[in-house]
Amino acid sequence: MRVRSAEEQARCEAMLRDLFERQIQFNDILGLKVASLAPGGPQLAFAMRDDLVGNFVHYRLHGGVVSAALDTVGGLAVAVALAEKHPGDSAEEIGHRFARVGTIDLRVDYLRPGKGKEFVATGRVIRLGGRIASLQMTLENEAGEMIATGAGSYVVS
Repeated sequence: MRVRSAEEQARCEAMLRDLFERQIQFNDILGLKVASLAPGGPQLAFAMRDDLVGNFVHYRLHGGVVSAALDTVGGLAVAVALAEKHPGDSAEEIGHRFARVGTIDLRVDYLRPGKGKEFVATGRVIRLGGRIASLQMTLENEAGEMIATGAGSYVVS
């Protein structure tokens, strides 16, 4: 089995950062930044901004932003898991694999109002099958308060 070189691993990580921070323009609009590409729990972070507010009276994060962040970190976790599952693939090959990934089911549980200055979304792959990936996601604020959890299924074939 081929193993990705350190140089190719760096290219793969750079490709994923570029894809999730700039190429997917919606992520850029939300201000999502890759905070970690750790295989056990990749993370995206973003700052609260006026244009992300859903409840202007209490200055709370819009529920759609919460859902989008959870869905996106689920996709990032799938991409990282695919890179781990195929350690010999180049950055381009991982990009091609990710191009076939799509959300097929998403459940969000809103646990607390979206209060905070900074938020971190974490995705964990529960199962990566040949066709479907099952994930759990969380969104926390800078104080470590759990704002929401999510569960998602993604097509990977």
